[in-house]
Amino acid sequence: MDDLARLAALHGIATAYQPAADVTVQVPQTTVVTLLGALGVATGAPEDVRERLARDGARAANMLLPRVLVRWEGEPPPPALAALPAGCRIRLEPEEGPQEAAEWESGHAGPLPEGLPLGVHRITATAPDGRTADTVLIVAPDRAPAAPERTHGLLVQLYSLLSERSWGMGDLADLADLARWAGRTHGAGFIQVNPLHAAVPGTPTDPSPYRPSSRRFPDPVHLCVQDVAEYARCPEAETLAALAARGGELSREVLEKGALIDRDAVWELKRAALELLYAVPRTPEREAAYQDFLADQGQPLDRHAAWCARAAGEDPAGRLDFHRWLVWLTDTQLAAAQRAAREAGMSVGIVHDLAVGVHPDGSDARTNPFHARHVCVGAPPDAFNARGQDWGLPPWRPDRLAATGYAPFRALLRGVFRYAGALRIDHVMGLFRLWWIPEGAPPAEGAYVGYDGEAMLAVLVLEAHRAGALVIGEDLGTVEPRVREALARRGVLGTSVLWFERDWTGDGAPLAPHAWRADCLATATTHDLPPTAAKLAGAHVELRDRLGLLTRPAEEEGAQDAADTAEWLEVLERLGLDTKGEEAAVRALYAFLLRTPARLVGVWLPDAVGDRRPQNLPGTWDQYPNWRLPVADATGRPLTLEELTASPRANALLGAVRAGLADGG
Repeated sequence: MDDLARLAALHGIATAYQPAADVTVQVPQTTVVTLLGALGVATGAPEDVRERLARDGARAANMLLPRVLVRWEGEPPPPALAALPAGCRIRLEPEEGPQEAAEWESGHAGPLPEGLPLGVHRITATAPDGRTADTVLIVAPDRAPAAPERTHGLLVQLYSLLSERSWGMGDLADLADLARWAGRTHGAGFIQVNPLHAAVPGTPTDPSPYRPSSRRFPDPVHLCVQDVAEYARCPEAETLAALAARGGELSREVLEKGALIDRDAVWELKRAALELLYAVPRTPEREAAYQDFLADQGQPLDRHAAWCARAAGEDPAGRLDFHRWLVWLTDTQLAAAQRAAREAGMSVGIVHDLAVGVHPDGSDARTNPFHARHVCVGAPPDAFNARGQDWGLPPWRPDRLAATGYAPFRALLRGVFRYAGALRIDHVMGLFRLWWIPEGAPPAEGAYVGYDGEAMLAVLVLEAHRAGALVIGEDLGTVEPRVREALARRGVLGTSVLWFERDWTGDGAPLAPHAWRADCLATATTHDLPPTAAKLAGAHVELRDRLGLLTRPAEEEGAQDAADTAEWLEVLERLGLDTKGEEAAVRALYAFLLRTPARLVGVWLPDAVGDRRPQNLPGTWDQYPNWRLPVADATGRPLTLEELTASPRANALLGAVRAGLADGG
């Protein structure tokens, strides 16, 4: 290993990767130099690299303690503490809560005080030779909360779910209504939604919920304006009524005339209404609740609100409170949706989705110093994408996260867990490493940059425990065995999608139900895959062929896809499941999922009504209306929430799932 590779390794940059067990790819030297620069490690001539390597290597070797340590409840203390030299004086100060500081002197084993409370603690250590260390100690439960019972639920993109009183896209009142129906009528235990993070304003706005402006704060476009308390007391009743009427027209354009969901038009109307409501004096109780929220959220909310004002071309000083108020309103309606879900009997409630990163021009990236500049994250070339993927999201710098004791990550999780019964972590492998791509370089010329996976996982488990919420990791694709083992050991559920579950270490045949893992959310499809009816009919191959997305002849692609589907249908038939006809085959696939030991079984809501259109078609931008389609029936006719809940097909499928769950699959 040369000096540059050694320096890269010191800073967590891998100079090679393995796309397959028998293949090793070397990372270009220019990539290594660029990524070191993104971490603040300047390199120039070979002698500069040697000098920096010697300096950083010596610093690492002489560290008294790492910057972050983790203690799992009920497990031995971190080895680094046990290895402290005798005579070290140690002071431990809890960051949170009323606990008093503790001091002790290490022997050869350097024990920790017994009974440390869960939370984040600061350790200051001084060795007899004068070396010091300021270290964060994260004390976390040994596992995240477990599902209270085996249950099923719905997966839905909220914007796609329009009710008769929606303003052009699904909102948080629609989410609450869907939860009431699913919980009370079909015994569902959860509803998983797309990320509801704040978006980046623009013309047009980027519709992808996975490229948000901020992951910490929600987007007020999801508000149900009529449910804001000040709506009924607003003196501008006629103006509000006119805005509501226009909102209804936007919905009809989508539902009856085939228009796409227009987030910008929706927000223009809602913002006009919310400006009127902001001028209405709040009751003392409402004002007290608002002030409590501001005190709890502090400067991060102020920075986000100021960014929102600037992005809207406003003076932040005069508009700061309006944008803070919008966040508070959205937070209250998110909490109300979770309450509605639990009151409807859901054991989990709303499952929120945490995107893997943020837009480079958004609030999070522009208002804090934790993101790397001139790089973005993605994925290396693999069997599914020969060119690799560039997601256009700036990554967190692992060094700066560690220096703060993962404070930004802790705050992010605490914010989302306020109103979540569970949290899905998109690309959960990113807790351990991410594929960094230099600005302007193709995805294939990236490299993996490592994070302290144990510390990130400890923070996640700690905050989930405090919220009493489950954690679901999206771990599809290539996952290092150590990562999957660590997630499972700490109670993070995985994600298993039927079409991908095969015996990859054997003959590649569909995986038998009993061979599936129990600690997972099992689904038939996802927002990035074709709905089940489309998969059964091969419609997704035809769609990709029309858009020029296939990498081989359509006949060849279609034949392989048909063979894959036929193999699964044969498995279903051997199990005695009826696959005659599309509706029966869809029910059979979900019946199969119920025969696995999966703790959670998710029904993609469009599957319930036969919708064949994917919500997102990876590899497209303007060729396909990603993230802008309403839920539709088998003919492509958009459905209102009221029509969907009355649908015989939807009720038959969900009734069958509930019955199958009650029968033990």
